[in-house]
This record gives sequence, structure tokens and C-alpha cells, in this order.
Amino acid sequence: MTGGGIRSLLSTLLGAQLLVAGCAPATQQPEGGGIHKIKHVVVIMQENRSFDHYFGTFPGAEGIPVRDGVPAVCNPDTRTGRCVKPYHDSNDANTGGPHNRPAMRDQIDSGKMDGFIAAAEAANNQACEMVNNPACRTFVGRESEVMAYHDNREIPNYWAYAKSFVLQDHMFQPAASWSLTDHLYMVSGWSASCTTPGDPFSCRDDGDLDYHAGESGPPPGRGGQQPVYDFPWTDLTYLLHRNHVSWKYYVAEGTEPDCRNGAVACTQPTQQVGTPSIWNPLPQFDSVRLDRELGNVQTVRHLYEDARKGALPAVSWVVPNQELSEHPPALISTGQAYVTGVINAVMQGPDWNSTAVFLAWDDAGGLYDHMAPPTVDNAGYGLRVPGLVISPYARKGYVDHQVLSFDAYLKFIEDDFLGGQRIDPRTDGRPDPRPGVRENASILGDLVRDFDFEQPGRRPLILDPRPKT
Repeated sequence: MTGGGIRSLLSTLLGAQLLVAGCAPATQQPEGGGIHKIKHVVVIMQENRSFDHYFGTFPGAEGIPVRDGVPAVCNPDTRTGRCVKPYHDSNDANTGGPHNRPAMRDQIDSGKMDGFIAAAEAANNQACEMVNNPACRTFVGRESEVMAYHDNREIPNYWAYAKSFVLQDHMFQPAASWSLTDHLYMVSGWSASCTTPGDPFSCRDDGDLDYHAGESGPPPGRGGQQPVYDFPWTDLTYLLHRNHVSWKYYVAEGTEPDCRNGAVACTQPTQQVGTPSIWNPLPQFDSVRLDRELGNVQTVRHLYEDARKGALPAVSWVVPNQELSEHPPALISTGQAYVTGVINAVMQGPDWNSTAVFLAWDDAGGLYDHMAPPTVDNAGYGLRVPGLVISPYARKGYVDHQVLSFDAYLKFIEDDFLGGQRIDPRTDGRPDPRPGVRENASILGDLVRDFDFEQPGRRPLILDPRPKT
């Protein structure tokens, strides 16, 4: 999609969104009590921002450590010999850093969290021409920009949601890896490499899946085996389909950021509804095809129509294209406008009174965060990312300090719509060799705590998608 096409899409999607808050529809009490007041879950997944990068100075959150009003942490810049502290950045476009598993290991540096600039500098030695390759960074010579952060001045809408609803300051990537792996965890609670089509027991735990779905001739996998890039293990849609729970995966068509097959130079791949890709993996899952539900993967335009008609499914995922994604060097303002338009559409539709919106960013994108992630298994967790809960029943101005990851979304959906059934090979009727049930991890918090189901449902907060910054 061309730049003009993207602008046209944004104009179409945002054009009818603005209503003054006083004219927004009043909420009504949905049927059912507790968690079952939520009849629609909408997961909006944006790209490549760390928690400290967006909310490191948010009041009440565990943000950037400060002493006497000055950041008390820094990262050494091996090129200049300086130790760079986090600093405010008013730019709309940012650089990013490497964000694959090896880079993340160097950034975390055994919990010292001091390797972000060094990892960015090291990535420059890889001769990457495609700047969005997860092993690379975006702008050579600007490595220290991974220490920059934003606040209410650049992202007023995101801060407004945090002030009015729930901000999660211990939300971690489900895996210490990049987009594809984290999106696989988002829909299935696992990431694996497989060697035999249709055979889940040929799959082995792979927390840093190094390929791009949908491309022929993938590189050799670990141990020299040639991996097969269909996904035969069980994903959440299998349980939803079996229990007659509706779902859709809304995709903004356009381009995606990273080269296929790990190449360092390429023309940006196209992201389309029917084409498996790093942000759109469900068409590659056997269960989606066998259940004949490929039609549930639709363009994001359908979300606006479904929201307007009160026809949102029980479970929705919403993913952007590159220009709307906030994935550096995409503009923050464009991504914020897109997300605001999606949330406005949900709020202005008849389903708002029974909806929970979960907004997160899939990985930290090589941007600094001061908090070392806890370990849950061989794959994760990864770095901390922003997380927001937006709902008529979300606690007002609440900062949730529970340890969370995208597994918590699966857990909430399973508790709300599936009677607590898990994607568990021992019980779900479709066994696979995953090493554990992520939703049952003892460290994982419970999103129910972010809600007050006894409070009257609150009215929508309709925001200008293009606020003054």
C-alpha cells in the first residue's frame, strides 16, 4: 500500500470517529455478573516500545529510577566513553535497537540492564541494509537514542487512557524475542519449530523463531534440520471454535517491517489478510484451516463496521501495518491516531458496555527499560512493554503492579468464555509437546483484578485522534 493509500485508510477509519464525550452513548448493564459482564475482548497489539520509553515518568508507575529529580541509571556508550542517562525526546520518529534473542540477552546483561547502547552499536557491524531486521537497528550513528523516552507531551492519548483506566507496569513480552514469536504466544501460548507438516509432535520449543511465515525455501533450523513453517500445534481459536465462541483477527493491510527468511536487504514484504506473516500468523495454523475459519481473518475496516453495528465477536485481535504500528521509524503520532480511532469506534458502538480492550506493544524494540524480566521458562519472559486495560468496568486511574504477559490475555478469555479451560495438551483434545501451560504459571497475575464489576459502567472517553502535541 502506498503512502497515499495509508493516509486514505487513516482518513476513512478516523473520519467518523469524533463525537464529543457528552454525546457518547450511555452504558447499560450487560447480563451476567463478574467477569461475565465482559462479552467482548479486543486485543490491540502495537509494536516495539518499552515501558520506560512510553510510561517511565508516569505518576505512580514503577518507571525510570530517579534520585534528586535526575535519572539514577545509565548505559555506557562504548563509542564515546560516556554513560547515557534516559532523556526526554520530542521527536515523532525514533530509532530502534536490535530485538532478537541474542540482543536481548546482551541488553539485560544478567539483570544489570546496561547493554542497550552496546547492543545497538554491535548491530551496526552486521551490515544490515534492511533497517527493520530484528537483528539490526534503524539509524547508524544514533545508538544512544535507545535511551530516549516520551511522556504526555508526545503521547497524550495513551496517557489519558492510563489516567482514566488501568496502566500495567509489569507487563512483559511473553518471550525474550521479536514480533513473530510474541504474536505466536499471543494466539497460542507457545512458539515452536516443526519438521513435519501436520504433526505437532515434530515441533520443538523455539523461543526465537528465526524466519518469516509464508515464504518458500526457509533457512535451515537448529541442528541443521529444515523446519516446516506451518503451525500444527493448538491455538486458542481451536477451543473457541469447539465451544461456539466467535472470534476475528483484524489486519491492517499494507507492508510489514522485516525481511523474510532472515535476509538483510529486501523490499518491504506485503501484509495481506490471507497471507501468513509475522503479525498475521493465524492463516498458518492447521486448526484455523481445518475449522474452515480462515474467513475470520479480515481487514481492519471490518472492525469499524462490526463495532458500529454492535456485531463485535467475543474475541478480537487487531494488528497494524508498518506505517500504523509505531515500529521505528514509523511515526508515533500516526500509530496513536490509528489506535485512538479503533478505541473510539468500540466506545461509540453498542457493544462498549460489555467490552474490555487490552492494548499492548509486542516487544521493546531494543529501547531501554530498567527492569530485569523474571524467568518463567526457557523462552521468557522478555522485556517490559506498556499494557493498558480500557473498559466500562476498568478501575479508574489504577496502576497494576502484577507480573503479566500476553498469556494473561489467554487466561482471561478462557476464564470468561471457556469455563477456565486452558490450551493444555492433557485436556484440550488436541495434544502437542509444549513444555507447559503458560496460563497456569504461578508467577502470572490475573487481569480480573484490573476490573471493578460492582461499579456502574462508565461512559466512553472519546479522544481526538490527532491531539495537539
